[in-house]
Amino acid sequence: MVRVGFHASHEQISPRQLLVDLQHAERAGFQMAMCSDHLAPWSVEQGHSGYAWSWLAAALATTDLELGCVSAPGQRYHPAVHAQKIATLGQMFPGRFWVALGSGEAVNEHVTGERWPAKAEREQRLDECVSIIRRLLEGKEVSHTGAVTVDRARLWERADPRPRLIAPVVSVESAARVAAWAEGMVTLNQPHERLREVVDAYRGAGGSGPLSLQVHLSWAPTQQQAEDIAVQQWRGNVVGPPLTWDIDTPAGFDTIAAHLPRTSTLAAVRASADLGQHIAWLREYAELGFEDIYLHHVGQQQADFIDAFAGEVIPALVS
Repeated sequence: MVRVGFHASHEQISPRQLLVDLQHAERAGFQMAMCSDHLAPWSVEQGHSGYAWSWLAAALATTDLELGCVSAPGQRYHPAVHAQKIATLGQMFPGRFWVALGSGEAVNEHVTGERWPAKAEREQRLDECVSIIRRLLEGKEVSHTGAVTVDRARLWERADPRPRLIAPVVSVESAARVAAWAEGMVTLNQPHERLREVVDAYRGAGGSGPLSLQVHLSWAPTQQQAEDIAVQQWRGNVVGPPLTWDIDTPAGFDTIAAHLPRTSTLAAVRASADLGQHIAWLREYAELGFEDIYLHHVGQQQADFIDAFAGEVIPALVS
């Protein structure tokens, strides 16, 4: 059975308002939620980027939802610090928190002043960090020398059950690589054939756990409004790798996005004023095998979207 969740976009909405939106989503009927851990937004126009980990504690304390967070260990966060944050939320809210560990983007990580590594180095660093974090969460003392250094780290608070460590992926290559350690996979809406390839690569390499999908969408009273919201708010996010990984300021994303055609954004964001069309699109994703689908309305005003989708779209998907 499909579950439908709310994506809380820290890059677009202040943490105070986002907490209100999350509570509204729970009351309306959304079944879970997720967010991403950013230091900077994708665009200057988005204008927000609250600290996800502070917000997560408040969100878990004021709702009964299961929540997850996409976050990058290794540069902005030492893996021992990362493990302590994960364990603390897991201990306070048993069984309700998961984390998706990725290799990160320069727009968030460059602030340390350290060199931004090449992709292969970032992947190696991520693998080491995942191993360190898992061992710490299991109660082991960890020392490590490699892409990161750890000296006799130990967690004095442990979570039972241990929060799941899942993998955020976009490409087929990444899906196959992370299958060795991931306890689930989360990806983004892409063309169906590409999503099938990502799922097949993950499962084919032995990847376990649930398959989750974050769907970027835009809904408004008219088609023109829905498309305008998508382009105004999300065009900087569709630049695509490898630029997505390596551009280090929101202004840089805006500069490149200004040269992209409107159709580029509308190919990446499901924009429609028709709730029936959104239901049809989301059913197609469920048929691809995604068990958890997180809806990200890319507009900054969430209330009408929450009510409309909870009233018509969610019941059509979960029935």
